This record gives sequence, C-alpha cells and structure tokens, in this order.
Amino acid sequence: MSGSTSGANGSNGSAVNGLDGYRLVLPQSRIPTAWYNIQADLPAPLPPVLHPATQQPVGPADLTPLFPMGLILQEVSPERYIPIPAEVREIYRLWRPTPLVRAVRLEKALDTPAHIYYKNESVSPSGSHKLNTALAQAYINKQEGVGRIVTETGAGQWGSALAIAGSFFDIAIDVYMVKISYQQKPYRRSVMQAYGATVTPSPSDKTNAGRGILARDPNSNGSLGIAISEAVEVAATSGGMTKYSLGSVLNHVLLHQTVIGQEAVEGMAEIGEYPDVVIGCVGGGSNFAGLAYPFLHKTLTEGVKTRFLAIEPASCPTLTRGPYRYDFGDTSGMAPLVKMYTLGHDFVPAGIHAGGLRYHGMAPSISALVKGGYIEPRAYHQTPCFEAAALFARLEGIIPAPETSHAIRAVLDEALKCKETGEKKVILFNFSGHGHFDMAAYDAYLGGQLQDYQMSEEELARALSTVPQVSEAG
Repeated sequence: MSGSTSGANGSNGSAVNGLDGYRLVLPQSRIPTAWYNIQADLPAPLPPVLHPATQQPVGPADLTPLFPMGLILQEVSPERYIPIPAEVREIYRLWRPTPLVRAVRLEKALDTPAHIYYKNESVSPSGSHKLNTALAQAYINKQEGVGRIVTETGAGQWGSALAIAGSFFDIAIDVYMVKISYQQKPYRRSVMQAYGATVTPSPSDKTNAGRGILARDPNSNGSLGIAISEAVEVAATSGGMTKYSLGSVLNHVLLHQTVIGQEAVEGMAEIGEYPDVVIGCVGGGSNFAGLAYPFLHKTLTEGVKTRFLAIEPASCPTLTRGPYRYDFGDTSGMAPLVKMYTLGHDFVPAGIHAGGLRYHGMAPSISALVKGGYIEPRAYHQTPCFEAAALFARLEGIIPAPETSHAIRAVLDEALKCKETGEKKVILFNFSGHGHFDMAAYDAYLGGQLQDYQMSEEELARALSTVPQVSEAG
C-alpha cells in the first residue's frame, strides 16, 4: 500500500494529500477487478456446513436445489481473489467507486482530534450496499439459465437491490418481506414493485412454513428466519425452476461486498492515512465484512494493528449475548446448519425500526473472527442510535438508514473517547445506506415514541432451547 499512515499506526494524521477537503472518489478504472475472499486468510478453516437432516457435511450437490453452481463454488472457494465478471463490473460503473468522505463538520462539532471517514454506499441505485452482491448473484443465475429468484428481506434494502438486479438481467424476483417491515416501510415495497418484483408479507399463507407460523400466532410480526423459511421452501419445491438468493451471512455474499473495502484501502492510501478503528453495523454481516475484510487481510497477513467494531441492536444481540454453536439458518429448519453466534432459529425479535439488523444468527466467518478476538462486538439500543443519526444528518447532510445509525453511534463514542484522551485516531465506518424510505422510524423518534427493547434472560433461554445438539467430534 502506498502513502503514509496515521494515528496509532504512524504520524499524527494531519495530511489530507488526496482528499480535497472533504471527499475522494477514485477513477472508474480503479473499480476492483476481483472480490476478496477472507477464507484464504482465516487462522483456521471454517467449521463445515451441515445437512439439516443428517447433520453431515454438505457437498455442492446438496446445495444445488437452492443455488446455481457458480455461487456454490464461490461459497466453498479457498482462493484469495475471485474475478468479477466484466458484465457485473460494467454495471458497477453506474455508481462505483463510491465516495470516501471525511466527516469534517462532525469532527468539529464533537471537538475531537479524531479523523472520521466514511464510505458512502448510499449513492447506489438501491440506496445501500446491497446492490454489490445482488448484481453478482443475478448475473450468475442468468448465466446458468435461471429465470426466477426468490428471496426474503427485512427492512427492504436487500429486496430493493435484488429487484433492480433482476430488472437489469431480466430475471423474475419474488420477495418475502418481514411483515412488521412490510407494514412500517410501504415505500420500500413500492420500490421493489416498481422494478418488477412481487412482494409478499411474511409469514404468509403461500407456503407450508408460513401457514404453520400463522396457525401458532396469527398476529406474528414475522422475522428474517421465517421469511427465509418461506423463500427456501419455494425454491426447494420448484423442481429447479426457481433459485434462492440471500443478501447476507453466506461467504459468497460477503466476498461480493469487498469492493467497498478494497476501494477504501486504496482511497486511504491516496489520502495518506490508515484507520485505527473500522466500524460497521451487523445484522447478518455483509456490509461490515465488505468494508472490514480487506483491512482484516492486512491484519491477518501483515500484522497491521487495527480495531474492528461490529455494532448490533441490543434487542437482537446475536454477537454480544448469543452462544457460538451450530444452528439452522431459518426458522423451519430447512436451511443448512452453520456454526455461528445465534439467538436460536425460533427467535422472533422485537419490531424495532432497524429491520435489517434482526437476524437470529451471524455470518460464520464473522462469528469465527469474533471468537478469535479479531472483531469486537458491541450492542446499542435504538434511541441513542437515532440521536446519533439525527446529529449526523444535521451536520453531514445525509439521513442515515436506521441500520447505519448503529455504526454512527459507535463512531461518536470512539471519537469522544479521543477527545477525552487527546489521541488522534483515524476512524473509518461504512455508511451502508440512506434512510429516505425510513421516515416512519424518524417520525417515531422525533415524536418521542421510540421504545428500547431488552431481551430477558428467560426469553433468551427459551429461544435457545430448540437449537439442535450437534456432535463436533472429529
């Protein structure tokens, strides 16, 4: 990497060589040509994915009812870099590289010696980072002759991104949207429909999984686990006509997002600084991994000292309160078993407004890195996160998505610590999406109607009671 470093990694961080005051946008010729696969650099291989019925390691053939072979091969690949198809890279040019912005006004308001940078993924056509993998998945499905993709979505960022990708590659998209988000975020639904997708509130009466949930709880708010069950059922019973697509958690999804971090590594080099702290919100883990993994590559292979903070909601505290063990990826137990931090596949989170951060589990690679001490998890309630988001919007001019507000809360806390200690640290975070379709959440916050939820130990124990016992001997 060219350029000097700063903060705890070098000088005092006063240089802004390549940053003309506020923002840096790399030329389009420097859009990454390959995705980075952290599996090549993990201290140990990830525990195997297990078949939900036999609890034996799955092979590629076990996954073909759900995914095209191209994505399955990416999922298990040990290669450090996987080439980005030219057709995908060409569409990335619509908005990539994304701006690397220094939050100068925020720094001044906080009176902190810290330098705060963010990668602005809200400039994508879908308004979030999700389109990076949606395009890749839609393209690979199209190349293998798939005509229809089914998926789930929480807040709607993922569903919107896949709807756009489907329209670009002429693939039909069916979305099962968590019911509470379907009700709270009607314009997210409209965005998906405008791009040609069909949207169904989940749980629904269209699937056995949905009907079973509604029989037990007719007023269910839904969950990502339930919506995944419905989508997986549709794909698995389609006779190969429909494939399933996931917006987070899986290895191939996280590696598609590393275009964010690769651009950030190059951008920070242009500027002449290097982050002491990298921060992102986590639900399933894709936007955090997208920014953090290329920097973690330097930590794992070169010993570069950087802290990595993964921020989750206190009402869905997967990393901070869940155990690290095998669990199903969905509520009905149709998806494979993966070893991850989990709250239990039966966990139904509170109806907080950060709908994209309410998955019961966490990406296996992030889970392993948390277990190994490379990533620090932290949980916040939604009210202080919205306070941070409102401050950011008033100073930096962009209304953050509720999910992104969790990262911003941690950024503020880290910057204020620098104010107390006088340390000139460099803080980098992923501005994963804007909140323009989340104004009902801001209405609740501004009206003093937001509620913070704290899951009791009894609720946690009840949710974990159905997690399967998996023998890991050998």
